[in-house]
Amino acid sequence: MTKSEFVDQVASKSEVGKGEAAKVVDAALEVIQETLTRGGDVTFSGFGKFHVTERNAREGVHPRTGEPIQIAASKVPKFTAGSGLKKAVKG
Repeated sequence: MTKSEFVDQVASKSEVGKGEAAKVVDAALEVIQETLTRGGDVTFSGFGKFHVTERNAREGVHPRTGEPIQIAASKVPKFTAGSGLKKAVKG
C-alpha cells in the first residue's frame, strides 16, 4: 500500500476529505519522526512501538572487490509489533 492509498483509506474510514486526511497522516508521521530523532519512543497500545536502536561499528566486505571495509556505528529506527497487531495478522 502506498502513502496515497493509505490516505484514501483513512479518508473513507474517518469520513473526511482526502486533503484533510493527508494533513493528519503527514502530521502523525512528522510527530513520530521528531520523537525518534530526539531519542524517544512512540507506543500505541496493542499496535506496536517505534523506537531507535544503535548498531555497533563492525567490519564488512565490499561486494565487488571482496576487500574488508569498516562500517561505522549508527542509529536505526525499528518497529516492534504489539500483541493486538500480531493476533490480527495471524487471523
